[in-house]
Amino acid sequence: MQKNTCLTIGMILAGCGFSGAAAAETLQDALATAYTTNPTLEAQRAHLRATDEQVPQALSNWRPTITLTGDVSRTSTYAKSPTSAFDPFTFTNSDVLASQNTRATGKDIGLTVTQPLFRGGRTVAQTRQAEALVAADRAALASTEQTVLLNVVNAYLNVVLYQAVLDLSINNEQVLQRQLDATNDRFRVGEVTRTDVAQAESRLSAAHADRTQALGNLRAAQANYVNTVGHPPENLAAPGAVPGLPTSVDQARDLALAQNPSVANAKYTYDAAEHGVDLVAGELLPTVSLNGQVLRNYDFEGPQTYERIYQAGVNVTVPLYQQGQEYARLRAQKHTAGQSRIDVDVATRDTIESVTRSWEALMTARARITSYSDQITAARVALEGVQRESQVGSRTVLDVLNAEQELLNAQVNLVQAQHDETVAAFQLKSTIGQLTAQGLALPVQVYDPVEHYDEVRGQWIGTGVTPDYGAK
Repeated sequence: MQKNTCLTIGMILAGCGFSGAAAAETLQDALATAYTTNPTLEAQRAHLRATDEQVPQALSNWRPTITLTGDVSRTSTYAKSPTSAFDPFTFTNSDVLASQNTRATGKDIGLTVTQPLFRGGRTVAQTRQAEALVAADRAALASTEQTVLLNVVNAYLNVVLYQAVLDLSINNEQVLQRQLDATNDRFRVGEVTRTDVAQAESRLSAAHADRTQALGNLRAAQANYVNTVGHPPENLAAPGAVPGLPTSVDQARDLALAQNPSVANAKYTYDAAEHGVDLVAGELLPTVSLNGQVLRNYDFEGPQTYERIYQAGVNVTVPLYQQGQEYARLRAQKHTAGQSRIDVDVATRDTIESVTRSWEALMTARARITSYSDQITAARVALEGVQRESQVGSRTVLDVLNAEQELLNAQVNLVQAQHDETVAAFQLKSTIGQLTAQGLALPVQVYDPVEHYDEVRGQWIGTGVTPDYGAK
């Protein structure tokens, strides 16, 4: 069915003057270009790389904190105090005020090391939560990739469709112009009436309007193509049959529930919310840390004096009551986890609906193609018969115009049905999670999200990122 369908539309497009040139851009070319250059997809990849950094942030809680401190202070002291002094002239003691001015410079330097030993299980919970968020964002990236590629499919097929409709409209306009000329000639010799001429003029005016509308639709489709793919369309070739489709709706549902990235994203988001409950609950548990410090003080009792101090200890903090915030946040996180669990059901139901809709759209389009193909065959026979009967006077000009319009409508409907079949086929591949660069075997270097994750997971230090986006 698919091969016959593609052959049918290929014949129509070729008949409309839209056969592909030698340098025609295929649908696979457009998909590959969008995969490597689309800014929406690039932004989602950058978002995933930022999410990857949450894992080393969580793992950092296993590591020590080391700080180096230094202090220099200048102290100036001026003091007066009463004292007794001997007067040699009176041979007596008298009280006087004695003053003292001292200056000192103190310097100290210290090294402090704090090693967490137990944080109430928060480090483990935060790490698992971060890993679940990374998995959720990987699924979100796959969903974005499928959305972008499906947009490319729609943009590509819309250009093909509206170009074919425009060619059909131009061809119809030329046919009606010849029909009007012939009717005028017959009117001048008295074979037809002025009414017949007016009917031909009316149809030609309508054809002008249809051609203008078709041209506007084509230009809008071309603008959307530029936005989605990144360059203007040039000699687009009609795509062939879509391979790898499920053979039944039940098979499609099973594949979708196992591979659809929206369902996977909802499940991993729920896992992250569950670990978030453990993370908040850990704030109610004691924390234990090992602290070590080395201090050295210079000139603390005068010039050339110093002392060295070593300190080590274990710090235990037991939260008793902290305004009830932790309890409220814990309850809120449990509700968030419950919401995420419900979102899994929502995503599952939406996916099943999408599979059914795509499957039915595909089957409907294929049935329409068969019917419109038969209609075109019959309409051509009918038009030929009406034209011959009109020549002998047994049919009116209106009968010929109606037959031509019926053939045109059938041709436009067939092109539209072929467009709808291909779109439905790619939508079906999207719902089962196969509308990806790898699933479509695009000639591109497939982006590997695990590469960046492995690069930063165990990184202890460093500020460089790849790509650097021109950041300082």
